Order: sequence, then C-alpha cells, then structure tokens
Amino acid sequence: MNVLLRMNLIEPLVDEIRQVDEKVRVVRAESEEEALAVMPEIEVVCGEITRALFARRNKLAWIQSWGAGVDGLLYPELVESDVVLCSAKGIVGVHLADHGMALLLALTRGIHTALRNPGWDHIRWPIRDASWELVDRTMGIVGLGGTGREIAKRAAAFGMRVVAVDPEDVEVPPEVEVCWGMDRFHALLEASDVVAVCAPLTAETEGLFDRTAFDRMPNHALLINVTRGRIVDEGALLEALDANLIGGAGLDVVPQEPLPEDHPLWKMDNVVITPHTAGGSPNRDGRCVALFCENLRRYLDGLPLMSVIDKHKGY
Repeated sequence: MNVLLRMNLIEPLVDEIRQVDEKVRVVRAESEEEALAVMPEIEVVCGEITRALFARRNKLAWIQSWGAGVDGLLYPELVESDVVLCSAKGIVGVHLADHGMALLLALTRGIHTALRNPGWDHIRWPIRDASWELVDRTMGIVGLGGTGREIAKRAAAFGMRVVAVDPEDVEVPPEVEVCWGMDRFHALLEASDVVAVCAPLTAETEGLFDRTAFDRMPNHALLINVTRGRIVDEGALLEALDANLIGGAGLDVVPQEPLPEDHPLWKMDNVVITPHTAGGSPNRDGRCVALFCENLRRYLDGLPLMSVIDKHKGY
C-alpha cells in the first residue's frame, strides 16, 4: 500500500509510519511535479492535497490532513467523492488553548499595554487600574470540540464559570456548566465576560460574529479567536472595538491573512494580535503521527477511522 507523505517530518517519525505494517510503503515527493507523477499509485495521502493531485487519483481511498480545520480542502470534487477525509481534530486543542489563554491574560493583566508603552511610573498605575481577575468571570465557548474542551479546562482552573454552544449534541465535560445549541448563541454572548471562538469555518460559522453579535456582548467583554478569522466579520469587529461595544480582542487569526501592515487592527490599544502561530508546538508532529499510525492500523484492519470529517458539514 503506497502512502504519499506530504509533510516534512524527521526520520524517526517517518519510521513510526513504516513500522505500522510491512505492507506500508511511504512515498516522499520533493516537489509537486514528483507528487503528480506518483499520484495514480497512491492509496493514502498524509498531509495536504491539491486539486491537481486529487484529479490524478486512481487508487486514493483516504486523506489524513495535518490540520484540524479543513475548509481549504473542501473543493467540490473531494466533497462529492467517496474518499474519506480525516483531520487532526481532537489533538491540536492543547496548544491552541494555551495560546488562547495567553492572549486573554495579555489583555486582562495589561501586558499588551506594557509592551506598547515601555517605562515605569507613567504606565504602572493605568495598568493596575485596568487589570481584572478571571475568577468568578464567565467564559463563553463557541464550539465545544477539542479546542473548546481544552479552553474549558484552563478557564475552570482560573476559577471561571464556563458555558458553551455547539451545533451538535456533544458530550459535556465537567468543567462546562451547560452547552446549548446554536439557537442560544446570543444568550451565551450576553452572559459572557470572555468569548472564545473555537469553531471550524463552515458556511454556518462564516461571519457569525457580526454587528448583532457584538451588540449582544457586554461592553467590557473580550473576544478570543484561535481557530478561523473569517468567523468574525471584519467591519463589525473594527466598529465594535472602535466604539467600545466590546472591551478588546485577542486574535491569532484574522479575516484577511496575512494582515496588511497598515491595517487598523495593529494600532488598536485594546487588541493583541499574533500571526496565526497558535498551531505551533514541539509536540504537534508526534501527536499527528500517532493519530495517523492508529488510523493506518484501523484502515488495514477494516475498522472505522478516527477524526473523520463530515465533508458536507465541514467538520
């Protein structure tokens, strides 16, 4: 069975894949041209696959994406095919949640202000006066998947009350007081001091945070987004921040990426931005390879795969 590896992995991790079964042959293409040449003989792709590669499929049965979000892969030919698509959903939440809490703490403890205004006495008391604690505050989580669950653990450890919304009937972890359906989205916004976007980008979530959503949030509330920027309407966000409809935003993802250097978000005192770095972790490749190897065993044994994407729903 030929597996096309579309990731740059260290050799010990590649060996883990080879050792799953003697039938597994790992093919590593150095360029798109080489990948196109071998694609007709490939049964499994590990990593990203372009439309050109997909068009060359002959034996392809399964794609294992390295990312949790697959919105960039859902072109019509793949969605309507019988090729199984799996993602890294469920295993990237740890570092995304760490990053989300870092953005939140930067805002609530004035770290963003101190970095923008180096000095001592002129900034010390304004920071102290504006700081607030997380204990007894409410964290509202939009999307109770792997990232949402990890955010919930961290928020609860800081003494926060945690509520959530999700379109699916998901299992609710003990850290979460309640998980409503998306019909209670505005109720969650009204009740939350912090709103964490932990959802995938789908037709239903694109532009979910519009002017109406920001109107429902308390004026002091903070928005944290570590999943997909286009879930937030850019114009509505700028208006909400500029008019103090919300207290601030911690953004690892933004509606347009890369964010232009002259974009007003960079200049707003109540905003912290990182350039889509939340996915970085020294443990990520190891976790992804472990998931892929487990799925390889399941695939060879004819068992259901893990982290399968519903291609029509987008998650």
